[in-house]
Amino acid sequence: MAGLFVTFEGGEGSGKSTQLARLEERLRRSGFDPVVVREPGGTRLAESVRALLLDPGGRIPAVTEALLMVAARSDLVATRLRPALEAGQVVLCDRYTDSTLAYQGAGRGLDAPMLASWNRAATGGLVPDLTLLFDLDPELGLARRAASHGSANRLDLESAAFHARVRERYLQLARSEPTRFTVLDAERPAAELAERVWSAVASRLPIAPSPRG
Repeated sequence: MAGLFVTFEGGEGSGKSTQLARLEERLRRSGFDPVVVREPGGTRLAESVRALLLDPGGRIPAVTEALLMVAARSDLVATRLRPALEAGQVVLCDRYTDSTLAYQGAGRGLDAPMLASWNRAATGGLVPDLTLLFDLDPELGLARRAASHGSANRLDLESAAFHARVRERYLQLARSEPTRFTVLDAERPAAELAERVWSAVASRLPIAPSPRG
């Protein structure tokens, strides 16, 4: 595809969403018109699924949770991601397939090959060109979340062991695909992280901005 597909991954409170917003702003200043989405979400259907999945009062079995995540992803890929990439646009996605492998795989204990096969079915094999992993001690990340948001979502309320497993799986995934992943120390100052993000992305950008429609 002609576009550039960049995903942002990391545990709760890692700052990835803040860095995505900074990158979006810098891309727009540089003449690009990026498509910015989040997972689960990005479409009407997927946003409805998001509300169910993050409801702190909800109780969802692990397999059901994974299937809902993958269903939302399938709709997002079909209706927004593929069309944008085929049009040559830069796509920034806050979470993608690696989140399922980390949260539902390592966190919930679901079978990794099964989840990988569901991801392939949902995305038609669409893989990011670049994945930025914001690595942070889960205890610090959850403290950041509590300080900035006040209320916790359903995943925030999981055990420390759950979040530790998520972090370790993310790092395993990064080690297994070093050409796709860039691992960033999320304890570093936000301005420094923004420069590292830009450095990782700039060399992969299309030669010229996509024409605005």
